[in-house]
Amino acid sequence: MDFVSGLPRTPSGYDSIWVIVDRLTKSAHFLLMKKTDSMEKLTHLYLKEIVCRHGVPVSIISDRDSRFASGFWRSLQKALGTDVNMSTTYHPETDGQIERTIQTLEDMLRACVIDFGSSWDRHLPLVEFSYNNSYHASIKAAPFKALYGRKCRSPICWSEVEDSQLTGPELIQEMTKKIVQIKNRLLTTRSRQKSYADVRRNPLEFNMGDMVMLKVSPWKGMIRFGKHGKLSPRYVGPFKIIDSYGPVVYKLELPDELHGIHNTFHVSNLKRCLANENMIIPLEEI
Repeated sequence: MDFVSGLPRTPSGYDSIWVIVDRLTKSAHFLLMKKTDSMEKLTHLYLKEIVCRHGVPVSIISDRDSRFASGFWRSLQKALGTDVNMSTTYHPETDGQIERTIQTLEDMLRACVIDFGSSWDRHLPLVEFSYNNSYHASIKAAPFKALYGRKCRSPICWSEVEDSQLTGPELIQEMTKKIVQIKNRLLTTRSRQKSYADVRRNPLEFNMGDMVMLKVSPWKGMIRFGKHGKLSPRYVGPFKIIDSYGPVVYKLELPDELHGIHNTFHVSNLKRCLANENMIIPLEEI
């Protein structure tokens, strides 16, 4: 889940969208909201639109938004039995599905506003319907069909929808077969995307206590430390690894000058320190 903010304010006062995507079926919910909405109001919206329709999720992946990192949200999900997993800093691939969905959502809203005019919030229900009824290459089906086991009855496919109903055991077997098929297709898609990324990726693993260098600008156009320049150092450090979360995410011991920087990084932003550890690059030069 993630927030889309910075949208033009509608006459109803909405200026943001809460995007929630199911990782298995790719079905999405686009919830209208205001940037000033309290966490309590968002929680009621979450319970009404998500929990009441689909039940309590097993796990949630989100970015490190202050609302998702709040103690209220964490305590709520803990009470519901849901694991809250946050994406790694400057590593959008952790939650690439939601980022891609947001890009599609913005394109669809832009097309609706250009073609039909008026406010974008009036088109959001139709955008959600169109998205969930569109073919996805990763699961080789529309999210609606993956979620409910049948095609959505709409004016564009009335002739394709059958009126026959399945009995209980047949319905369970059909849904189980669909879930296995979707999981196999998702595994194939992930493997294909991983093969693309592995071409430019060198295996790198660190141990506790190792000294590493931290990349200054992980993304093109992204300024992490507030200053930039062509001749500025590309890495800063060295810093000591104090904890690890698997083989690709590490926690660094940052100095007081970097107290505003999140201290957990993906391995792609780190480099082993091969020089003298006492030769530290001054942070004032970055």
